[in-house]
Amino acid sequence: MYVVDRRWFEQWKEFVETGDQNSSSFPGQIDNTELFEDLDSYHLKERLVENEDFVLVPAEAWHKLLAWYGMVDDQPPLERKVVDLPSTLKVEVYPVEIFLCLHSNMENVITAQFSRADNIHSIQRAMCQAFSVPPGSECRLWMKSSDSSCERLRNVHMSVLDACLSSGMTVIMETRNADGTWPSSRPQIMRNSVEDQDSYRGQPGVCGLTNLGNTCFMNSALQCLSNTPPLTEYFLQSSYLEELNFTNPLGMKGEIAEAYADVIKQMWSGRHYSVVPRVFKTKVGHFASQFLGYQQHDSQELLSFLLDGLHEDLNRVKNKEYIELRDADGRPDQEVAEEAWRNHRRRNDSVIVDTFHGLFKSTLVCPECHKVSVTFDPFCYLSVPLPVSKERVMEVFFVSLDPYAKPVQHRVVVPKAGKVSDLCTALSEMTNVPPTRMVVADVFNHRFYKIYNTEESLSCILDRDDIFVYELSVLEEQQEEQVLLALYLRERSHYRDYGSGSSSYSTTLFGHPLLLNVLRSSCSREALYNLFLQRLARYVRPPDPSEELEEEEEEEDDEEELDKTQTNGISDDEEQEDVENPGPSQTEPCCSDPSPSSQSDDTVTAEPQPEVNHTQSSMDHSDTETTNGSMNQTEPVCSADTNSSNSTGDSGSIAGTGAASEPPAEQPQQPCETTEEESEEGKQEEACSPSPPANEHPAKRRACRKKRKSLFTIQAVNSNGTTERGMGEGGSAVSFSSQPYVAIDWDPDMKKRFYNENEAEKYVKHASMEVPQQQTTVQLQECIELFTTVETLEEENPWYCPVCKKHQLATKKLDLWSLPEVLIIHLKRFSYTKFTREKLDSIVDFPLRDLDFSGCLLRKTVSSEEPPSRYDLIAVSNHYGGLRDGHYTSYARNKDNGQWYYFDDSKVTYAREDQIMTNAAYVLFYHRQDKIRIPTLPAPNTSPASSTQSDITSCKDDEAAGLGASSYVAME
Repeated sequence: MYVVDRRWFEQWKEFVETGDQNSSSFPGQIDNTELFEDLDSYHLKERLVENEDFVLVPAEAWHKLLAWYGMVDDQPPLERKVVDLPSTLKVEVYPVEIFLCLHSNMENVITAQFSRADNIHSIQRAMCQAFSVPPGSECRLWMKSSDSSCERLRNVHMSVLDACLSSGMTVIMETRNADGTWPSSRPQIMRNSVEDQDSYRGQPGVCGLTNLGNTCFMNSALQCLSNTPPLTEYFLQSSYLEELNFTNPLGMKGEIAEAYADVIKQMWSGRHYSVVPRVFKTKVGHFASQFLGYQQHDSQELLSFLLDGLHEDLNRVKNKEYIELRDADGRPDQEVAEEAWRNHRRRNDSVIVDTFHGLFKSTLVCPECHKVSVTFDPFCYLSVPLPVSKERVMEVFFVSLDPYAKPVQHRVVVPKAGKVSDLCTALSEMTNVPPTRMVVADVFNHRFYKIYNTEESLSCILDRDDIFVYELSVLEEQQEEQVLLALYLRERSHYRDYGSGSSSYSTTLFGHPLLLNVLRSSCSREALYNLFLQRLARYVRPPDPSEELEEEEEEEDDEEELDKTQTNGISDDEEQEDVENPGPSQTEPCCSDPSPSSQSDDTVTAEPQPEVNHTQSSMDHSDTETTNGSMNQTEPVCSADTNSSNSTGDSGSIAGTGAASEPPAEQPQQPCETTEEESEEGKQEEACSPSPPANEHPAKRRACRKKRKSLFTIQAVNSNGTTERGMGEGGSAVSFSSQPYVAIDWDPDMKKRFYNENEAEKYVKHASMEVPQQQTTVQLQECIELFTTVETLEEENPWYCPVCKKHQLATKKLDLWSLPEVLIIHLKRFSYTKFTREKLDSIVDFPLRDLDFSGCLLRKTVSSEEPPSRYDLIAVSNHYGGLRDGHYTSYARNKDNGQWYYFDDSKVTYAREDQIMTNAAYVLFYHRQDKIRIPTLPAPNTSPASSTQSDITSCKDDEAAGLGASSYVAME
């Protein structure tokens, strides 16, 4: 399969669906730039998501696309293998990248990529070849993981996947010495640090877990379960050995239970700073293909799989009997609940059921016949919703009609299910610009990825999109057709691209695109040129009167002769382009005049010409922040470049010093007087100029008629800004077949002198950006009440009514009936609807002690034999970050000494109780108070100054973990 950038692919699909070969959605060459970390190594960015960042296409489709559209220069095709893994086929978007070295020379490291289906022998073969190991040499390989421990790769027939080799790991090869010994038997570097921690004695359970590559989600879940006392004691006492179920078809032949037991015993031995859960990770991948490889996953999903897997591996029921479920039929709830629990235990009996399973009542009511169906169902954890705000905060840039106003970044509050028109309305209140005069666009890579219409849903705009809102002008002639014109800025390369067959210049998009409202009749090149100069006035400096970029008009053969003296290969292309695109007449100041004689090495005269003064007063605005000294006063009036456009005069110095903030029409003409210093510098500048001196063709100069030269040329393009398109009707610069796009093409030298890049990138922040976004706090009790609220079933999940004999969108209500010894509460922070995907960052206020469920339980009459319903917190799984990426950690209370710890992969630090409640809390573990063990050890002294425990290795502030500024003790 081949990896293709999703934006390009979506545009191609749109292009194909329209069937218009001249469509504005023409995708251009295949471009995967956005998928790469950088364009030197062409490494893929980490954590790219299929169908969000890229799509996969079969080889046959790829070769067709490549033949039709070609590919951006130098980009490698992203060919990826389809690997046959246990129970599934997967495309290896990210091959495993491993560092290889010899034990005898560990400085010489090479990088190689392998498929997960490759075996260890293929790595050995590659290493023998890369390091020129003599054939017949006896070799063995060691795998060095991220915590610097090494393990021997004994089975060369094992796959890369099964060996748990992941990207970033190092494989070391050693060859047997002549005396029969192995080099690794002497130095200690090859010893496994986990196995050799015999001298270490620490607090059992206070042990990190090595991150094997994006496995923090697994480590977080394991630490929470490890600190669940009844389950951990069950494994530490080896009670599981008598209950392993090897025949359960729903189980995993006892392998998950054994792998989990192995990890728990290592973590609670007190002999390890950190454990490498490699075998456990391999087993999980074998039995749950979604956890194969090293992508980031969800800690709650892993927890759900693990509890279910442990239950089936340890199920004491060897042969499950068939039980027919009966409807309540009006019987008392107590009777139906007891029957349901008995039936559940007849098929499911394990330490997981004993510890984690509770019962809730489910009531369904048919909307037509009002049939009430009551069932009691077991649960292993509660997934409670968070109150979802109906509003959404969006950040957008507002581009005013005032050409001198910088874009303003606003933060607006809009309805989450609103439309683009709602965004315009909200922004209108801040800007006083009517919503009808706004247009919203997604800007990506210097071009418009999408221009929205007002009725489109805001859900299709993601938080990471760069949204620009443009103010449109009010055009008086309402009876005439108006055009929404999209303007791109492009820079031409110095040399023609003969390889493309068109002998045209290649172009690169830059800067911010613009949207303008123009009358259809005003789409001539002349009118557009003036309009664009006016709209870009903040960062495009028009030439000053004495600095006019003049052109000669001579006999054509003289012009061709003169062009032979030019050296940078630009002008003749402009001639060709200008011949094809006739422009307005020379009598119009400041407008495009692309005539066949557009290029010469002629320069301006020393005296400013009155007839070439600017008439567009509104567009002469210059800033002192110009680049590369393009407005230096001391620059001579003669051209310093072969392109005649690259000349400045003394009026430029006025603009350069900021004196031209007034329109030039109102300024008195400055005489072109130069100081001695300026003259001297001018001579030096002239001396290094590759163009002929100003007096090389005096006769020709006198014969020339002076004309105006444009700063840029205008070209109709497609929506990508890549493919040039035909002229519009009647000599217009715009093609009206669909949404019109035009580009203004800049010569590099012209851009350097007249385009102020620093100014173009500036923007200001509106006061709304300074207002801190309020962190909403919700009570855990609210979430539980929301869980028990009546809801109507969705269309995708109807209920079959036995009376109506058809599927109905019934109302459903869940109520808690009985609770387990250890209650797991999953906070549903990840919200997925048909239209939106988001992570809710609300702080959930959950108590550490005395969480009372007596008000939530449906059973109000509790007998003296029934357990109480008060719980204390024992562990929390945290998720930091957003939807697509993030990091998992956990807080947990050690059962032996009652101390809270913060587990961040292999790093463990002390934690205070007031640090535990954060907006990262994702899964909560509560232990019923009547079952809580009294700590058998005194709580450790967590003061770094007085700490003398042997398991303390360093004392430091753990700011990276987000724990605040107090001191914690790292247990590496």
